Amino acid sequence: WILFESFFYRSMRRFVSSCARATRNNGVRSFFTTSQAELKSAAVVLAGNGVYDGSEIHEATSVLVHLSRSGTDYQVYAPDVNQMHVVNHTNGEEMNETRNVLIESARIARGAIKPLSELTANQADVVFFPGGFGAAKNLSTFAVDGDKMTVNGDVERVLKDFRAANKPIGLCCIAPVLAAKVLPGVSVTMGGETEQEGTWPYAGATGAAKAMGATHVVKDVNEVNVDQQNKVVTTPAYMKNAQPHEVYDGIGKMVSAVLEL
Repeated sequence: WILFESFFYRSMRRFVSSCARATRNNGVRSFFTTSQAELKSAAVVLAGNGVYDGSEIHEATSVLVHLSRSGTDYQVYAPDVNQMHVVNHTNGEEMNETRNVLIESARIARGAIKPLSELTANQADVVFFPGGFGAAKNLSTFAVDGDKMTVNGDVERVLKDFRAANKPIGLCCIAPVLAAKVLPGVSVTMGGETEQEGTWPYAGATGAAKAMGATHVVKDVNEVNVDQQNKVVTTPAYMKNAQPHEVYDGIGKMVSAVLEL
């Protein structure tokens, strides 16, 4: 016991000495390999609250959970505009009311949200766009205009800003059409290119992405496509008639791939 105690205290003295040297040499950074300064920060852009007229909630929360688990700080944003329309999610019928995308997105963000107009590439290392029909209705006009769509001005600016800064972009489900429209020659996946008896009910969107100049790569729900040149990572998510855990796992791979770029 005496020998062990002596060895223990000698080891502790060396440990404390190493800490002191590291602090002198590196200022506020320690000798540990990971510091807060090395952790990335993320922006997450939402399009409302609910699959049929906003952000797909499972996809949005999957992005947030995987970012949280990785230790990545994030800030949620949404455009301060009215939704294209409001859909009753119990029957799919349009409702005679008006809702604001920022206010609705705040439900998912638990109130911690900022207008998309405030986001620039200087404020985050990476940016994510979850899917849901809101990406095709509120962030763009894809739901109405297909490959002739226009993109919300702030969405287009953010995508171009992050691309110009060589900062990674993650998109899932239908959201890759935004990159297809804004980023020339980008490579994306939205899953299968044929419906396969209902397995890929929105497969027609892949043709529109190709018509806008993108390269489409067939991937399954648990896979990602990584465009190394443009630093764009995509995964199909609910473009497939999939189970929630499959979507969650695929989005986890997207988040990891974005953070690794």
